[in-house]
Amino acid sequence: MKSSPTNTKGSSRPLTTFRLFIGLIRNTPWLYSWNLLNWILITLVPILPGLVTKEFFDVLSGNSTTGFNVKTIIALLLASAMARVAAIIVGFLSDVHFRFRAAGLLRRNMLEHILREPGAKAIPGSPGEAISQFRDDVEQVEEAVSWSVDAISMVFFAAISVYILARIDAQMTLWVFLPLVVVVALAQLSTGWLQKYRAASREATSQVTGAISEMFTSVQAIQVAGAEDRVIGQFKELNDTRRKSMLKDKLFSQALDSVFSNTVNLGTGFILILAGQKMQNGTFQVGDFALFVYYLNFVTTFIQNFGKFLTYYKQSTVSTERMSALLQGAPAEKLIRKAPLYLKGELPAPADLALETAAADALGSAASGFKPDLEQLQVKGLTYLHPATGRGIRDIDFTMEKGSFTVVTGRIGSGKTTLVRTLLGLLPSCGGQVLWNGSSVEDPGNFFVPPRSAYTPQVPRLYSDTLTENILMGLPHEGNRLQEAVHAAVLEHDVQELHLGLDTVIGPRGVKLSGGQAQRTAAARMFAREAQLYVFDDLSSALDVETEQKLWERLFAKRQAACLVVSHRKAVLQHADCILLLKDGRLHASGTLAELLDSNEEMRRLWSGEVS
Repeated sequence: MKSSPTNTKGSSRPLTTFRLFIGLIRNTPWLYSWNLLNWILITLVPILPGLVTKEFFDVLSGNSTTGFNVKTIIALLLASAMARVAAIIVGFLSDVHFRFRAAGLLRRNMLEHILREPGAKAIPGSPGEAISQFRDDVEQVEEAVSWSVDAISMVFFAAISVYILARIDAQMTLWVFLPLVVVVALAQLSTGWLQKYRAASREATSQVTGAISEMFTSVQAIQVAGAEDRVIGQFKELNDTRRKSMLKDKLFSQALDSVFSNTVNLGTGFILILAGQKMQNGTFQVGDFALFVYYLNFVTTFIQNFGKFLTYYKQSTVSTERMSALLQGAPAEKLIRKAPLYLKGELPAPADLALETAAADALGSAASGFKPDLEQLQVKGLTYLHPATGRGIRDIDFTMEKGSFTVVTGRIGSGKTTLVRTLLGLLPSCGGQVLWNGSSVEDPGNFFVPPRSAYTPQVPRLYSDTLTENILMGLPHEGNRLQEAVHAAVLEHDVQELHLGLDTVIGPRGVKLSGGQAQRTAAARMFAREAQLYVFDDLSSALDVETEQKLWERLFAKRQAACLVVSHRKAVLQHADCILLLKDGRLHASGTLAELLDSNEEMRRLWSGEVS
């Protein structure tokens, strides 16, 4: 069995900020072009009032050559103002639509990658860091891409205004745009500091977010250990580190923005002095001065905004690197891959996974003869070693037939959970092969999903929603699916005792349920999938003997699917068609309970309780 091709390291060149921007623009070129056109119009509209203002003062000074009167000029000024207001409204709407789609695409593609990765390596860092990448880094890139429209549109304004102003006075025009050179130079020189402070602030934010997540998920453990003061103290330290990092980041960005503004203001003052001298010498008309002063406001805004865009662009380099790191070596183009966002109309219903078509993506060359219903599952040489310890499973071989009941048992730490998680693709295998009806499964993480297989882990993942939604998890409320799943999991009496029955909200991680109720809720979720293969990882560990016996009896009474069960319970071992006995990560022995008790000392010691 091979790991998913998305895990191949070094499979693509690093994604630069420029390539990221181009990719986001290419996904909605019509929307970006429409947004750019709107903001070009918004930026160019002030050119007309500038010319009209010049004409107004030329009329007053008797230097007009157009023949316009004051009323006509006022009407033109009002018309241009109304046109700019309308353009700004349209531009605001187009910008919001583009920003939302760009951010939505990045988040959708990152989430899709995480969901397709083996569970043990879905994210490379902490959940807090992943939240920061989804929230802060995406917002940074979204902001920078949006500002690119302003930068491009103001270049158009600058080009036209330079042409108009240079025809009046080339020297004055040069001084008007000289601050732009200073701003660009300062932005380039500050690149290292911008990226350093931004990376530190993002990392500190990730630490705080992760600490909050851990505290809320470990409330009981903290209370039992009496560690409230220590945890709060550590959280204060993380917050203090974040405060300092954010302060440096914000202070440097705002200081740079202030330098940009003051550079422009100093240039503006010098230009006004120079214009006054020229008017005194008679080489500069009042209308010319009015045009320069009017354009000067927009030119200085352009220079400041261009500097701000350069700042955003440099900071986006950090965000691009952090989002690329979330892909863990997968092709960085995954971030900008075109995909549907479903922003209009009704959301599509969760697609039913048609085995015949979905299997082709996860199977090898034998997929042409693929049979969807499980007849035989073969595992050959399956191996996985934990990177940190080197422990795991090695060269595991076994075969399961349709409707069979196979139990995996062994001492604590023998590799039972590692075996089922590697089989299902939740851990990336180091070697071996899995065959479904003779066809090699190349991507188990995407293949072993409902309705081919369903899995209940040792610690079930429940959500702060109703019991119904925790069981169905997106499945339609059709027929007796829900009731049958509740009955199979021996939950009917527990549901009757809950205040709102199946509509009871069970709280984060199912805190309103007992351990046994949480495990049976996860089992009901699995039974509702009506899969070909059920995988239980120590399902009955939190169940009393009577409840456990009922659960297995109901499963055996209706069982059609194959079952792979991790357990040490005698009631389970007695019903096994085949027992896989693991020891030190290897398949120590296999056979029926009677065969193993007769021939294997390790099995006899486990059965008698001599070893755990």
